[in-house]
Amino acid sequence: MAGDSATDGGPAAAIRIETLRKRADFLAANRGIRVARPGFVLLVNPARSPDAMRFGVTVTKKIGNAVVRNRMKRRFRALLREMLPQAGIAGADHVVIGREGGIERDFALMRGELAAALARAAAGKGDPPRGRSGKRPAKGPPRP
Repeated sequence: MAGDSATDGGPAAAIRIETLRKRADFLAANRGIRVARPGFVLLVNPARSPDAMRFGVTVTKKIGNAVVRNRMKRRFRALLREMLPQAGIAGADHVVIGREGGIERDFALMRGELAAALARAAAGKGDPPRGRSGKRPAKGPPRP
């Protein structure tokens, strides 16, 4: 493509953008920076080589049927392919987890939210980690 900086030797030419495929990579991203937004949660794990950037998208079945989930994933993939070359963290894995209201949100609004989330992640200002008490709730009646 003429004028595409990734193909004509521009600044983004040195960084490859790949897709996450393995479950272990998605789980590893959960140990990195977490930035929550109304339509999605962005996870960034900066533990890769600096010459490649990877991204993945996941949407749970709680969100809707397959048509809704696939539409949501297509929207997120389009946003990530557009924004990662400029705003992504070089050498990091980026995972977007779709949230309940993500499919109805305006595309331009989601673009702005993703830009803000990527900027926060690049600055290292993620949301606090989710609390895990280590104790599971008891099943059944309490013991005497």
